[in-house]
Amino acid sequence: MKILILSASTGGGHMRASSALKAYIQEQSPDAQVDIVDTFEFISPLLNKTVSDGYLYLATKTPKMYGSLYKSTNKDRGLGSLLVGFNHLFSKMLLPLLEEFSPDIIICTHAFPTEMVSNLKELNMVNIPLMCIMTDYAPHKTWINSRVDSYIVANEGMIEPMVEMGAHRELIHPFGIPIHNAFFTQKDRLAILKEMNLNPDIPTILIMAGSFGVTNILKIYNSIVTIEEDFQVVVITGRNQKLYEAFNRVLVKSRRTKPEHRLRLKRARLHSKDSSHRKQIKVKVKPHKPTRLIYFTNEVDKYMQISDLIITKPGGLTVSEALACNLPMAIFDAIPGQEEENADFLIDNNMAVKIEKGSTCARTIRSLLSDRERLERMKQSCQTFDKSNSSKNIYEQILTLTGRQGT
Repeated sequence: MKILILSASTGGGHMRASSALKAYIQEQSPDAQVDIVDTFEFISPLLNKTVSDGYLYLATKTPKMYGSLYKSTNKDRGLGSLLVGFNHLFSKMLLPLLEEFSPDIIICTHAFPTEMVSNLKELNMVNIPLMCIMTDYAPHKTWINSRVDSYIVANEGMIEPMVEMGAHRELIHPFGIPIHNAFFTQKDRLAILKEMNLNPDIPTILIMAGSFGVTNILKIYNSIVTIEEDFQVVVITGRNQKLYEAFNRVLVKSRRTKPEHRLRLKRARLHSKDSSHRKQIKVKVKPHKPTRLIYFTNEVDKYMQISDLIITKPGGLTVSEALACNLPMAIFDAIPGQEEENADFLIDNNMAVKIEKGSTCARTIRSLLSDRERLERMKQSCQTFDKSNSSKNIYEQILTLTGRQGT
């Protein structure tokens, strides 16, 4: 069996979902040939850079504009029509790839290649089953196309909105977003904490958001370390070198201050005209929580499973991985559009809270840490949302679409 997965490197989650699905398929069918292709890079490296850099700029520098574009393209007119024309223009450039690889099925984990392949099928240039895997927790019209044979979506609540957008109900399968099996595999929590020289008797907060920005994440960290409750922190910066270096500077300064000086007030003498007048004053000393700083790692599942709470942006794949680890979320800086919709889904289902920069952030985290019952209820909500069979169900759907089910 030959399977072609068309994805895109905008945001990172699309490629991670593709990689997870490929790994599962090859576990089940070692002889299967599964290729992942970055669609824009294949068509043109310049196009890929333009699209990826454009997305990053809009999402980080002008999020309100990005939100407006997201809403506009969710309609039948205006900019949405321009994007359809854009995709149709480039769709024929995929034909050499399809002819050379000759796949039994095409799987798309990004809206644009889904549109391109659907267009080729509409023009009778391609006659191959097309599966669309949506990588967020709410639908968008750009994913809905006339020649898709199967939609894989994150949750049951997406079905009705997709039907209203024009998708056929019988083609929509709420199997969940595919993620690597490692996130569903239970780890030895105590052993990992011991290995990291962390305390198993106090809560662990995981901070992840390396692909976007520096300032806001540092503000959140500096805010929560003022909380009186005992806890420890694991920070994963990913390949964000600036963020890693900024955190490292903060931690180095913190280590230079002796622990006993952090915990007690210093005395100082203030001399006035009457030297017998002495006054005790408070000297502000930078607060500290035990913190482990990690650059890039392939073991995110390990750190999620030892944590009691994750502070993160609500990207579709990060959300799915946290849910697989039954890990409650504190969400910040959701990009208007798909991330805001992901956040709404999580909050509505008691899996996450939203935090803001500043003192309100510290209050929200403190209220969670001091209310273990509430945190446990959030964890149970994550556990109830069970998509551990996502890759298995998708694989069986692939067999059905290619006529191999039962053979």
